[in-house]
Amino acid sequence: QVQLQESGPGLVKPSQTLSLTCTVSDGSITTNYYTWNWIRQPPGKGLEWMGVIAYDGSTYYSPSLKSRTSISRDTSKNQFTLQLSSVTPEDTAVYYCARVGSGYGSSWWYGMDYWGKGTLVTVSS
Repeated sequence: QVQLQESGPGLVKPSQTLSLTCTVSDGSITTNYYTWNWIRQPPGKGLEWMGVIAYDGSTYYSPSLKSRTSISRDTSKNQFTLQLSSVTPEDTAVYYCARVGSGYGSSWWYGMDYWGKGTLVTVSS
């Protein structure tokens, strides 16, 4: 079974950069044609897709977050990372990494077959 695990600081100060790492086990982030995503859930709210890095390194971001979001990867460590800059308390959320399998096309949201357990990041001074 593919396993994903988020890691990083649980507390970030406003205006700073939130940085999280997703470590993938029993699966390669370069395997065709999977994609690797970041999703978050603020307290009491729904899931929000943030962005993705594909097996070939291509990245795509939610339009609402694009200006502040960067996703990268380290293939030697089988990890991909999230950086969210200029954070505010509105960015407080549980952050998840997840894989999307192949064959879902425009229904990719429903193809997130493996998830990390999530990590809470609080933005507070």
